[in-house]
Formats: sequence, C-alpha cells, structure tokens
Amino acid sequence: MINITLPDNSVRQYHEGITGIDIAKSISEGLARNVLSVMVDGDVWDATRPIIKDASVKLLTWNDTEGKATMWHSSAHLMAEAIELLYPGVKFGIGPDIENGFYYDIDFGEQPISSDDFPKIEKKIQELAREKQQFIRKAKSKREALDYFTKKGDEYKIELINDLEDGEITFYESGHFTDLCRGPHLPDTSVIKAVKLIATAGAYWRGDETRKQLTRIYGITFPKQKELDDYLVMLEEAKKRDHRKLGKELELFTFSQRVGQGLPLWLPRGAQLREKLEAFLKRTQKRMGYEQVICPHIGNVELYKTSGHYQKYGESSFRPITTPIPGEEFFLKPMNCPHHCEIYSHKPRSYKDLPIRMAEFGTVYRYEQSGELHGLTRVRGFTQDDAHIFCTPDQVKDEFKGVMEIVMLIFKALSFNDFIVQISLRDKNNKEKYIGSDENWEKAEQAIMEVAAESGLDTVVVPGEAAFYGPKMDFMVKDAIGRKWQLGTIQVDYNLPERFELEYIGADNLKHRPVMIHRAPFGSMERFVAVLLEHTGGNFPLWLTPDQAIVLPISEKYHDYAKKVLNLLNNSEIRALVDERNEKAGKKIRDAELKKIPYMLVVGEREATEGNVSVRKHGHGDLGPEKVEDFIKRVNKEMEEELGGI
Repeated sequence: MINITLPDNSVRQYHEGITGIDIAKSISEGLARNVLSVMVDGDVWDATRPIIKDASVKLLTWNDTEGKATMWHSSAHLMAEAIELLYPGVKFGIGPDIENGFYYDIDFGEQPISSDDFPKIEKKIQELAREKQQFIRKAKSKREALDYFTKKGDEYKIELINDLEDGEITFYESGHFTDLCRGPHLPDTSVIKAVKLIATAGAYWRGDETRKQLTRIYGITFPKQKELDDYLVMLEEAKKRDHRKLGKELELFTFSQRVGQGLPLWLPRGAQLREKLEAFLKRTQKRMGYEQVICPHIGNVELYKTSGHYQKYGESSFRPITTPIPGEEFFLKPMNCPHHCEIYSHKPRSYKDLPIRMAEFGTVYRYEQSGELHGLTRVRGFTQDDAHIFCTPDQVKDEFKGVMEIVMLIFKALSFNDFIVQISLRDKNNKEKYIGSDENWEKAEQAIMEVAAESGLDTVVVPGEAAFYGPKMDFMVKDAIGRKWQLGTIQVDYNLPERFELEYIGADNLKHRPVMIHRAPFGSMERFVAVLLEHTGGNFPLWLTPDQAIVLPISEKYHDYAKKVLNLLNNSEIRALVDERNEKAGKKIRDAELKKIPYMLVVGEREATEGNVSVRKHGHGDLGPEKVEDFIKRVNKEMEEELGGI
C-alpha cells in the first residue's frame, strides 16, 4: 500500500499503481468525470499514469491553470491529427499549450493554408474529439524514436530527438496520430466540446531567423460552447483595446524600421504620459527614502560576467561592442542591478547606513527575436522603474512590506482592483538553473513567505518560476475584460551581494553581507503603458491623461477668449489645448471624443460674455455652463478622488 496526501492534508492508502482517475473515483464519480490531469509531488502527470510510491497528489480540473494547460496541450495534438488527415505529408515542429490555448508550428510544404481553411479543420477536430480518443504514453529508446520519424520523413522531430538523452524519450499516441511528447495529456478527447482556430503566423524553426519559416496555427478549446462564446466576445473587445491601435489613434508612440525593430519612439503625448507616471513614482519614492541614481547604457562585459547575467542572458543580448583596445568589450546593459552594486561598493558602508534605497528609471536592452516582438509588450529597448534596496537580514521583511505598499498605491491610483500575489520559488529538483547556496535560498524564500502570510492578500505559490538569483513576488492583475497581466515584481537576493563581495560593518565591528531587494512596481514603462492602455481602453484617469481638457471655440471670433481660458487652465496646472481649426463645433467635439480627451469646453458668444465655458465630458455628454473657476475646482476634486489622498 502507498500513502496519498491530498491538498487538505488528509492521507489515504491505496494499492501501488493507483492512478489519478482512480483516486478521483474513490472520492466521487462526478469528480472523476472532471479530472483532466494530476499533480504528483509538484509535477503534472497524466491522470491515467500509475503512482507507485507515497506522494502528495492534487487532482486537476478545468478550474486549475494546470488542468487548462493539459487540455490545451492535448488539443494541439488533436489539431495536428486533423491537419495531417486533411493535408497528407505535412511535417510538424512543436505544439505547446500557451496562456490562452495552444499552437502548432507546421511545414505545409507547397500546400497553401490560410484562415479560410479554419472551418474545415475545426470540423475535423470536433469529429475526432467525439471519438473519445485515448492518449497512450509510451517510453521509447532513442533509436526507436529516430527510426519512427525517419520512416515518416519528419526532419524537425529528428532534430528534437537528437537533442534528447536516451531513456527520457516518450511518445503519445491518440487516434491516427503519434507525437514526440513529454505530456501530460487528457484521459481522452471527449471533454473537448468547443473549438476555435484563432490565427496563423510565420515562425522560424527554433526561433532562428536563418532557418525555415513554418506556419504557426493558434487555437483554443473549451469544455462548453458558452465558454468559447464568452471568450470570442472578449477577443472582440480586446481588438478594440489593442494598445497598438490605441497608441496610434491617441498619438502616443510609433516605430520606425530605420530606427530598428522593437525600439519604440515616444511621441509628445506619450512622453507626457510617461513623465506623469514617473513623477508619481518619484514623489512616492522620495517620501519613502529612495535616492535617484543614473547609470550608463553600457558596461564592460566583465561586469555582467561577475553578476552572472552574461552567462544567463548572453544569447538574448545584443552582440558585444568592441573598442580599439584588443580584447576590450562592452555590452548594452541587459539589467541595471550590476551597476547599482558598483554604486553601493564605491565607499565603505556601516550598518548605520542601511537600508540604502537607490532608484533609477534605467533603459536596458535585450535582443528579442523579431517574431516575438509585439507592440510595447515585447521590445528590444525598455525602461525599468528599477530600484535596489541594500539592507541587513533583519530589515528584509520591513523593506519588502514597504515595496508592497508602493505597489498598492499604484494599483489604487490606476484602478487595478482585481489582482493576486504570485510567489515564485526555486525548483528544488533542478537547482542547476540557479546561482547561490541552499542556505541563502532558504532564507530568501522564508522571508517572502512570511511577508505574504502577514499581508493577508490573495496568494498563490509557484515552484520553479524564481529568478536565477532569487525568489520573487509578482503581482498578477486582471484587467477590465478579464485578462491577466504580470505587473510589478519584488525579488529577494542573497547572491549578487556575494558575487560582488558587497559588505558593511556591523554593530559587532565585523564585516557582513547586505541583502539585496530588487523591485520594479511598473516593471517596464513600455509594457506598463501597453497594459494600462488596454485596461482603460485609452480612457486614462484624469490625473494621468496627457490632455485633460480641450477648448473648442465655435468660430474664429472667439479664439482670443479661448486662449484666455487656456491660460487660466494652464496657470492652474490643468493640461489643456485649444482647437483653432476652421471646423464646425460638432466636428471638433467628435474629434475630441475620438482622442478620448476627458473634458471639452465649448466657447461662443454667450460664454465669452458671461465668463463661462460650456462643459462636455467624454462619454457623458453635455454638463452645462460653468464658470472657469468652478471647472478648475471640478477637475481638482476629480483628481483628488482618483488618487484618494495619495
């Protein structure tokens, strides 16, 4: 008999070889019908895979992230099977689950494929799903695996197999399809009730621009048609809120092929938006004892070898910059933290100096593959609202709480009200991914777990997602249409201080290592603005929006009065402009609505005579006449309410 520990810490005894499905059946038949896979000691398995020793087990359903991932991974296989039946001779690359659905990279050869083919592929997928196909896991030797795909003529799978060790290769068979795969998969395909193929895209094999471009087909499946219908409604809303579309319409940012892919150019209104966000955070940081620093955009390669970033990020960095001195190389900086370590070490430190909180809006550079670039969310040059706190071990928890307070202030000011806290820990079964001693990792993880427990926030723990130098806390925000984004991160690091030999003199007059806390409440300014655009649909909070009001004279006769109103607004630090175009008032109002300017102030003969403005609010219509002074009070009151006294 073996002992199975369930999530409620209850322990049940079963015969060796019990499966997740059988465990579910022992609890209830209803649960068994909903189990998609099973987590065994932290790893996700097929629900039909035998468990042969004592283990902690969690039964995964559609309500679990890992359950959805299992269904979507299985759906990728099902789509591949359908495509192989419809397009004989196609060759397959990789087909993983992703955050929302799945994709498969496919070489169609000379056969044309487009979104026009989606309906017949979807129909075939649904036919296969109704066959209740089982997913059968089979271990294969490397020779057996190579023989199978050599006979099939699939060079992409052969290349993948050649990178694997003998003894760790598994196939999955379902229906007419066999694939190289680690799994896990569904017990059978009957749970897949609704299918939608979303898009096609080009994808270079293994992300290498020198290799062949395959066709990537994206899809998603659901256990109920209504869930798919709801998802498609959300997708339509997401298209309207696409930050690339809104960024162009609102004239916030642009890109230029001459400048280079993934390098955004901020237009005046976008720059103003960024400056307001930066000013908000700088004020908050100053109040909480941070000091601003500025570092260069490049650093000697040796700096990043010391920090470990060269070893970890060398492949995704721009190529080194050489100088006339033989052997001298510089990097466009991929991270700010090594520079901040050098600032810390420029003079001796005492425990009385700590904590030291240094902040920088520092621009960093990563060479993302061109196929991965996406608007502002995935770029090659981005600015982090970076800060690093150097403190004593007994100050870690209080400093961590201080950073959490900043994140909460930002979320309040921008109406990010729906979020959870994700704690990312080290994968204890794969320690070679990380730097530093077990002792340092245990201390860092314990500090984060204690702070999370004391915060009372909704928290989820995810093993294996830590940064290479330390555990972290990420804030996962749900936006206005239900999508999840990672915004804000805090990381505890005992390792970089050791690599840079950072020290302070303690009260015992001996040398000690400081602890380093990395934090970026916005994350990157580019990605944060993109998320904010899509969350608000471009309707920014009044305190943040680049143009808070626009004065609309109904004819040229009232331009002078419009400028007088503008001066009064600007003198009261209300960001405003005048539309002096020779257009009718209705046209000016429509254009201002499209630009999502919060307030439109129409002025004509009556307003000029009475010293008023006729106020219209974006999305609300006419609010009637007001004295300019009263309008200024209205704006200030609204901003105070948005910021809640922050």
